[in-house]
Amino acid sequence: MKKIIVELGDRSYPIYAGIDLLSKGNLLLENIRSKQIMIVSNTIVAPLYLETVMQALQGMALQGSAAEGLEINSVILPDGEQYKTLDAVNDIITALLDKRYGRTSCLVALGGGVVGDITGFAAACYQRGIDYIQIPTTVLAQVDSSVGGKTGVNHAAGKNMIGAFHQPRAVIADIAVLDTLSDREVSAGLAEVVKYGLIRDKNFFDWLEKNVEQLLNREAEALAYIIEQSCRNKAEVVAEDERESGLRAILNFGHTFGHAIETGLGYGKWLHGEAIALGMLMAADLSHRLGWITEEVIERIKQMLVKLNLPIALPDDLNPKNMRELMSVDKKAKDGVLFLVLLKGIGEAVVTDEFDEDLLMETLQHFSLVNVSPAERNS
Repeated sequence: MKKIIVELGDRSYPIYAGIDLLSKGNLLLENIRSKQIMIVSNTIVAPLYLETVMQALQGMALQGSAAEGLEINSVILPDGEQYKTLDAVNDIITALLDKRYGRTSCLVALGGGVVGDITGFAAACYQRGIDYIQIPTTVLAQVDSSVGGKTGVNHAAGKNMIGAFHQPRAVIADIAVLDTLSDREVSAGLAEVVKYGLIRDKNFFDWLEKNVEQLLNREAEALAYIIEQSCRNKAEVVAEDERESGLRAILNFGHTFGHAIETGLGYGKWLHGEAIALGMLMAADLSHRLGWITEEVIERIKQMLVKLNLPIALPDDLNPKNMRELMSVDKKAKDGVLFLVLLKGIGEAVVTDEFDEDLLMETLQHFSLVNVSPAERNS
């Protein structure tokens, strides 16, 4: 088991990554300060792992000592990005109130990024803030969304527009649960892994290029390595800039484009990682048009995404004008000015508003045409 610390002073917390951690009730209890525990999961994950986690906690309770007298309940949410709403937050809070959970109670998020974001936001809101633990069950959640304390839900007009910064007490990433994911979910999660290589860790990107097959085959050693490296990268950024006033914004590489895709298509049509993958390629394309990176860099990124079975073109029902309008509804916009995360090279990202609007439209147009013939493109 690997242990990584997110350094935030008295709010620092551990990230544990290893195999069969769900059955280790002591690992959970070491980081829970309450007798009242509410586990939040969804209709896909709960049948697979909820009983394991509850039995692990109850087993510790039977042993007595600090675990004696635990009150453990659960809330099961519907699965999917389209359910990442205030209604879901209300369901969690209603369950807490029904069971008369106090302000020292603890939520446990057992699921992917959607469950983690909703649970974290409910924890931030309930009685002005209670503890929560992240137990991420997807690649994307283990390498990215479970770490850093960004919580929230979507609005019809924009993704993650309702939320709060609220750090977990701990993150417990069990590599064994990744075996139950679909190939599509694994690929989507690996998009966020590629992001870390592109924005701040060139050596990591080089390693990823050489080990794509091992990752797609879910080799335990390769998965353990990417989870550790991704979490270390994110932990370092979060420790330096917890509330995204500067450096942390680079973690949004590809997200302004990607969130526009998700909003435009309707939440749940594409997986989050699929939209971010294309968003990263689009951001790289604009970086190239600005003269900051070479065509070779673009091709390396594109080939990586192709090998991971991730999209490299906009869907037919999104056009450049739609995309540009949707990008305007972005959390990184300041006083109406859009800021983008772009590349100066592999491993070097910048946050800037210094881009030519015409070049941005050329990028959007290019990715709406990549699937048509040269004759059609010139017509």
